[in-house]
Amino acid sequence: MHAPPYNVLFLCTGNSARSVMAEAMLNVLGDGRFKAFSAGSFPSGKVQPPAAELAQAFGYHAPLRSKSWDEFAQPGAPAIDMVITVCDNAAGEVCPVWPGQPVTAHWGVPDPVAAEGDEEARRRAFEAAWLRLRRRIDLLLALPLEKLDRLALQQQLRAIGQTAAADER
Repeated sequence: MHAPPYNVLFLCTGNSARSVMAEAMLNVLGDGRFKAFSAGSFPSGKVQPPAAELAQAFGYHAPLRSKSWDEFAQPGAPAIDMVITVCDNAAGEVCPVWPGQPVTAHWGVPDPVAAEGDEEARRRAFEAAWLRLRRRIDLLLALPLEKLDRLALQQQLRAIGQTAAADER
């Protein structure tokens, strides 16, 4: 039996949009069962304004910041239960060795920062990324975590990334 909350680390290369949106969303929806964090392998150092606006409109009011995944491999960092990559670059990178061997999964989400076009097109890209993350986080929240062993949890988390991606095409 795991004593809540489950600590979830969302990773992306720049830690400026997708991973910070996932962090905010899970912290709002997690209802004390989860504590979400985000980080990047090469953090940009700033959170994209549309990502921060979506998080705030959703009810997340803690400061969001772009930070390195090294912070979570340091002594005294929170023990991470789950590591979820949300960008394809981060999924292929060699991650630090996390204490406690958290389960890992990849939930690829197209980068809204790379969206081309006018301000409206960019906003739509951020909203699409937000909705894709929301569907996946809803599936995570529905898992009977207390009944899953480590291997079953890993399989379920990975299936969320694959099933949701297939549904969204």
